[in-house]
Amino acid sequence: MIVLHGGPDFDISYLLPELDRLSDKFHLIYYDQRGRGRSADYGTPEDVTLESEMADLDEVREYFHLEKVVLLGHPWGTVLALEYALRHPERVSRLVLMDPAPASAADINRFRKERVEKWPVLMELRKAIADTAAYKEGAPDAVVAYYRVHFKPALARSEDYEKLMVRMRARFIKQGKEGILKSRAIEDRLVNETWASPNGFDLHPKLRRLVAPNGVVFSGQIGSDRIVGDPFLKA
Repeated sequence: MIVLHGGPDFDISYLLPELDRLSDKFHLIYYDQRGRGRSADYGTPEDVTLESEMADLDEVREYFHLEKVVLLGHPWGTVLALEYALRHPERVSRLVLMDPAPASAADINRFRKERVEKWPVLMELRKAIADTAAYKEGAPDAVVAYYRVHFKPALARSEDYEKLMVRMRARFIKQGKEGILKSRAIEDRLVNETWASPNGFDLHPKLRRLVAPNGVVFSGQIGSDRIVGDPFLKA
């Protein structure tokens, strides 16, 4: 099972160690997507495109000599999983779409509108933080404050929320301003190529043609917004 993290400006660290629980059933292959996390030194933001994401994923599959793989995607990772399965259905045995990201521009616009309507105070606070000089400059404390607000509605249990925040804080501090701004630039490029593309973005018509003989597992709904480098193997 190849695990595709979200973001697109995150790395795999926020999903660990919880996903390790699947290791009794699967060989888990985790990798940080190009320009992020432990792959930060591989490529510039200008090198990262949807095409490069697809090529990197296929290279990971080939590295482990896998004819077919199970793909587990989380938010942005579900977009990558779906794109890859549409392009190479013969190389995917199963899809696990965990808390799927929007599969179209219309989906993400609708979700953002609903989020503002449901949590107006939180969304105003998030915008206020995003407008500060510290956030724009990539200051880790400001970025942590932003994501504390961003993820507040996403986790029902406060202990899970605080655990995630500790993990993300450590990640942003380790990244530093330069790393944060690089990941953010990568996110902007990928968002502009997909959800914000002037050519429109909609996977739904293509998904009707997707045949997954061994199943697709959904956790959440397509249309939600919950939210490469060296691969490493978790056995």
